[in-house]
Amino acid sequence: MYHVNDFDSRELLDQALAENVSQILQSAIALKGKASIAVSGGSTPKGFFKALSNKDINWKKVTITLADERWVDINSDDSNTRLVHENLLQNNASVANFFHLKQGNDLCEKTLADLNIAANNILLPLDVLILGMGEDGHTASLFPCSDQIKQGLALPNENSLMKVEPKTAPHKRITFSFSALKASKNTFLHLCGDNKKQVLDQALSANDVLAMPIRAFLQDNEIDTQVYWAK
Repeated sequence: MYHVNDFDSRELLDQALAENVSQILQSAIALKGKASIAVSGGSTPKGFFKALSNKDINWKKVTITLADERWVDINSDDSNTRLVHENLLQNNASVANFFHLKQGNDLCEKTLADLNIAANNILLPLDVLILGMGEDGHTASLFPCSDQIKQGLALPNENSLMKVEPKTAPHKRITFSFSALKASKNTFLHLCGDNKKQVLDQALSANDVLAMPIRAFLQDNEIDTQVYWAK
C-alpha cells in the first residue's frame, strides 16, 4: 500500500526525506553493522542527495547503488552513476561504498550473472529504496509495454538484476527486478511537480501494472510505499 506525504516546497521535502533515510541507515548499521540504499536517477533527487550527503552517518558502512542504470559511459550526461558521484558521494558521504551496476562495456549474460551474485551477497535486501517515476508510469527501468516488462514484474523472480531495452527511451539498461525491489525494508517514491502528481493519481485509479509498472509498488499490500511529493 502507500501513504502520500505532501510538502510545501522541494527543499522541505529533501530535508525531511534525508532525515528519515539517515535515521533508517543509522539504525541498520547499529543492528547489523552495515546498511544499503538504492536511489533513482534524473534531476528530481539532486536536492535530496545533497541533503543526505551532509548527514552524520558512519558512511564507511553504507553501500549505495542505483535502482537502474543506462548502459552509457560513466562520463555521459545520461549516466546515473555520474549523477550519484557528483551529488551524493560528496561531503560526509564521500567515503561510502558504491556498487556499480555498469561494469565493463558489454551487458552480456556473464556480466548479468556476476552482478546478480554480487548484489545478492552485498546489497540485498535493501534497507532503503528511493524510487522515481516517469510520466509513462515506469519506475527503475521497468517500462510499460517493453519486451521485458512481464519478466521484470514476475513473482517470484530468480534474477535480481536484468537487462532492459526500452522501446520508448534511449539506451540499453540494467535494472533491479520488482521481486528484488519489493523485498526492500523501506520504500520511498520521490516525486516533484504537478505533472507527476497527475501521473500518480492516474496510477492509483486503475490496476493494470503492465500499463503503469509503478502500480506494482503502490498496490502491493506487503509494501508500505511512502510517497514524498512537492510542487
